[in-house]
Amino acid sequence: MCGRMTMTHPTEALARLFDAVPANDLPPVPRYNICPTQAVGVICAGQGRRVLRPMRWGFVPQWYKTPTDGPLLINARGETIAEKPAFAAAVRARRCLVPATGFYEWTQDEAGNRLPWYFTAADGAPLVFAGVWQDWGQGEAALRGVAIVTTAASAWMSDTHHREPVCLTPADWARWLGETGEKAAPLMRPAPDGHYARWRVDPKVNSNRAEGEGLIVPFAA
Repeated sequence: MCGRMTMTHPTEALARLFDAVPANDLPPVPRYNICPTQAVGVICAGQGRRVLRPMRWGFVPQWYKTPTDGPLLINARGETIAEKPAFAAAVRARRCLVPATGFYEWTQDEAGNRLPWYFTAADGAPLVFAGVWQDWGQGEAALRGVAIVTTAASAWMSDTHHREPVCLTPADWARWLGETGEKAAPLMRPAPDGHYARWRVDPKVNSNRAEGEGLIVPFAA
């Protein structure tokens, strides 16, 4: 995790939730199959005001000569993020919040078929992932990329995957954004039991070109 996600909450509602100023170029919603390299809405803090702005899902280290010069870094392992050259500076100074309505994970059946599962908050609220961001390039080639921080899965989550996103509660948001001056490392932990709801969904979502509300409808195998 995390390799695909959804966003169906209205932009205006998200801006109010985070007390953030929305940018004018945010991607439209609803979106039911957000893939790496696509734009996602991200909450950043700075100059006394939070901003909801778009970023490319995919962190590009400064030493890459092109955005495809190495692996696409869509996730950052929380256990080693402070030590990895790609992320060490970002986790100290460029932390952000990545809101989502839900995300997908996959298991396999005995025949090796990929079986998609949809995860969302049990209470229907937006999920808020810990993220780090990085500017890369200049001029027309410039981009701002984000990676979602992950941690070892809880026992409940490990039924489907051995990793899960670091999902922050409202009480954690200011701390992760660096607004309180407290260390953020203690926040990089799995979600508590009962935080998520999950169900099987249509294998159509296996294609990164699939779209539509039907992708998150419970699927009867």
